[in-house]
Amino acid sequence: MGHNYSVGKGFLVFKMSDLFLKVFDFANLHRAYKGARKCKRYRGSILKFGYDLEENLLALRTELASRTYRHGGYREFIVADSKKRTIKAAPFRDRVVHHALCNIIEPILERGFIYDSYACRVGKGTHAAIVRLEGFIKTLPVKIYCLKCDISKYFDNINHEILLELLRRKIKDENVLWLLNEIITSNTKGIPIGNLTSQVFANVYLNELDHFVKRILREKCYIRYMDDFLILGLDKKHLQEDKERIRIFLRDRLKLELHPKKAEIFPIDRGIDFLGYVVRGNRRLLRKSTVKRFLKKRKRYAALFRKGKVSEAFICNTYASWHGYASFANSYKLMEKLGLNKL
Repeated sequence: MGHNYSVGKGFLVFKMSDLFLKVFDFANLHRAYKGARKCKRYRGSILKFGYDLEENLLALRTELASRTYRHGGYREFIVADSKKRTIKAAPFRDRVVHHALCNIIEPILERGFIYDSYACRVGKGTHAAIVRLEGFIKTLPVKIYCLKCDISKYFDNINHEILLELLRRKIKDENVLWLLNEIITSNTKGIPIGNLTSQVFANVYLNELDHFVKRILREKCYIRYMDDFLILGLDKKHLQEDKERIRIFLRDRLKLELHPKKAEIFPIDRGIDFLGYVVRGNRRLLRKSTVKRFLKKRKRYAALFRKGKVSEAFICNTYASWHGYASFANSYKLMEKLGLNKL
């Protein structure tokens, strides 16, 4: 049911549904602030925002309620891990708005997602996806093929108009759609990797592919994690047909392209390299490239520690993080060799 709502004199009055009112409710904005500062609370911009917290949250509330809110510009930087990525960081006040919006719309959007979509969802994640893959393998005969794909420059190539069309299917409130449009169009092309909203948008966008694979192609053994996805099957020719139909669907419906070098079909006995692990037979192994990268990092961090440029706590946290990743695999001997079994 709609409401007439005005913040005060001098502001436009919009007819607002309960959904939009929930977005800029003060309690939701405060919860969003705590979510946005998590693990980053001592950074300068966050401390500055928190110093006048109530005043800043009330200002955001007024801007949202009057629809005078405008998204700020991005700070860009490069992250080089397994590959170089351009990260765009929004101003902290905008990240608070991202969290406030996602708090309200994510449960609505979540209901439309298939079970086997694993990225950025509560109770899912890389480990759950690997366990699901192993479960699929156990249900199939020995001779299995895998179609494994990812999408070329996925975040950069998400089409704004198509994304908004998909969001309109689930979100009927015009004021919430105005805010969604403001966030989406804050980036000239595609969606920025650094935004919380981008994770939600990315799942909404490829949810179309999920339903195409499940309902039209009728594939049971399908898993997607963001833009990495795979299908298991008994017939190599059938998977080749699936690959072509997926390629056409992505191009015509979503204006996306399969990565030419990362769309392949192979027998699974060679091992399925997926989400940082290699599943081969009854074993779950670590990627060799990931281990090599860790060894390089460890050497570099040790040198920085000797120079006093990083703390012991930083080193311990880094090792603990890698230990958590590695211990999910059959890596006892490797961990012992690296001296990490005692963590």
